Amino acid sequence: MVLSKAASESDVSIHSTFASRYVRTSLPRFKMPENSIPKEAAFQIINDELMLDGNPRLNLASFVTTWMEPECDKLMMASINKNYVDMDEYPVTTEFQNRCVNIIAHLFNAPLEESEAAVGVGTVGSSEAIMLAGLAFKRKWQNKRKAAGLPYDKPNIVTGANVQVCWEKFARYFEVELKEVKLREGYYVMDPVQAAEMVDENTICVAAILGSTLNGEFEDVKLLNDLLVEKNKQTGWDTPIHVDAASGGFIAPFLYPELEWDFRLPLVKSINVSGHKYGLVYAGIGWVIWRNKDDLPDELIFHINYLGADQPTFTLNFSKGSSQVIAQYYQLIRLGYEGYRNVMENCHENAMCLKEGLEKTGRFSIVSKDEGVPLVAFSLKDNSQHNEFEVSEFLRRFGWIVPAYTMPADAQHVTVLRVVIREDFSRTLAERLVSDITKVLHELDTLPARISAKLQAAAKASGKENNIETGNFDGIVVKKTTMKETQSEIVDYRKKFVAEKKNKNAIC
Repeated sequence: MVLSKAASESDVSIHSTFASRYVRTSLPRFKMPENSIPKEAAFQIINDELMLDGNPRLNLASFVTTWMEPECDKLMMASINKNYVDMDEYPVTTEFQNRCVNIIAHLFNAPLEESEAAVGVGTVGSSEAIMLAGLAFKRKWQNKRKAAGLPYDKPNIVTGANVQVCWEKFARYFEVELKEVKLREGYYVMDPVQAAEMVDENTICVAAILGSTLNGEFEDVKLLNDLLVEKNKQTGWDTPIHVDAASGGFIAPFLYPELEWDFRLPLVKSINVSGHKYGLVYAGIGWVIWRNKDDLPDELIFHINYLGADQPTFTLNFSKGSSQVIAQYYQLIRLGYEGYRNVMENCHENAMCLKEGLEKTGRFSIVSKDEGVPLVAFSLKDNSQHNEFEVSEFLRRFGWIVPAYTMPADAQHVTVLRVVIREDFSRTLAERLVSDITKVLHELDTLPARISAKLQAAAKASGKENNIETGNFDGIVVKKTTMKETQSEIVDYRKKFVAEKKNKNAIC
């Protein structure tokens, strides 16, 4: 005799997830639900919403790695439950980090003796690495000023206006004045001559960028070093250099080995690099390397013993995963110098392919340089009818995420689009992107002109291209302003419009 029973409300595993009550009603989004739900339903609900995210490999705004080999994925998953800070419990993972630090230090030509260990640490990314390097510079400067009986309450740091936002965070969080070298149209990196002129006795360091976020260009670290060497001789100061090689640190050694930007220059005291960018590891790993032990003050290093043995630590956070450290070691030994060079050469060639395709359209001016991070930054030659923000928005319909942004001061009137070429961006994708951009341009050409185009047309008609009088165009009142100011106002309006549109489309 076969016994059977009616399925209870809790016996949901026999039902299809999509037929269950758990997908018929919405879950509370900002409060914890009162009751549990089956694991299958929880998975499906979350997975369904995640389908609305963009495709990471088509996210051409990001420098961060979006693909790794399956073997490395397995290693990462196997170590996902290891807390990196438990060094006594996971000594092999700690040894892997030390090996990575030494490999990277040698890659950056650190002046190490045969058996000397490098000084450095793994971080959550270059932001934390920059914070740690900045703190070391600030403390060294303060100690020197205290010993000389001089004021030490107004430290400053000199950078270009093109620095990543983490430098602004460091300056604000740790009360350091940020002295920025302004940009100018056609020159979108820090001018070493101007930077050296801005240095004073309170400057804790000058930060040079090896691979600008804006256009991928390498700053001239050697010229900066030479200028500061001369200025230090004249003033008796000892102003050092930090190189933010977040993007370019894993590119220059393989594509431009003769370029002097690293510890070969005597004033370069520390370098940060993002393992999760061209170090070819998923998001969550960065590195900071110091020239030698004297450049990292001992008082910044903490020693703990409540996890087992005595453990030195110099980080802003405490617990973090081990997976990214293990993945970085995998890439370093798996690829070796030859493998990294091949990957970077391939990225560079694909960038040149994309650049040539964009130039053939006849519609764009290339803002990026051939030497630097493999990316292509470009602007419309004529944005009087439609601008770069519209191109960016229309490309999303094809799945591409291509950012449009304005340059920092004093080049904020320049708007660019940027495509970052990563390891997983193939020649085929480059050709397809050019094709889709061409389609977008043709579609935009059929649409009515933006407000700014009407303003410009009115200005030309009145013979006052540089001075638009107050008037009313299609019901729009325009204040007297220059064409540059008008363009800037249009860009600001467009950014506000896009932000409001995103907020309206957000899930509540």
